[in-house]
Amino acid sequence: MKLVVTVVGKDRVGIIAMVSQILAENNVNILSINQNIMDGFFNMILIAEISGSKIKLTDLQKTLKERGQEINVDIKAQHEDIFNIMHNI
Repeated sequence: MKLVVTVVGKDRVGIIAMVSQILAENNVNILSINQNIMDGFFNMILIAEISGSKIKLTDLQKTLKERGQEINVDIKAQHEDIFNIMHNI
């Protein structure tokens, strides 16, 4: 299943590295990353494949959220279908 990870917050060194490390440690394959920085604010959307992972989505969501709070960024991970429904106009 595909996962959509969004990261928003003030820019700082190591945001992408931290998110990538968590995903790699849990055997989650990154398929696509799009990130930008506007006026000092970091924004990233990442698509990943979680099917090969043994971690539950809820546990991964919790880990990402907690680690994001440690560096003052908001990290959300959602199943692709949920993300699409929430962002469909």
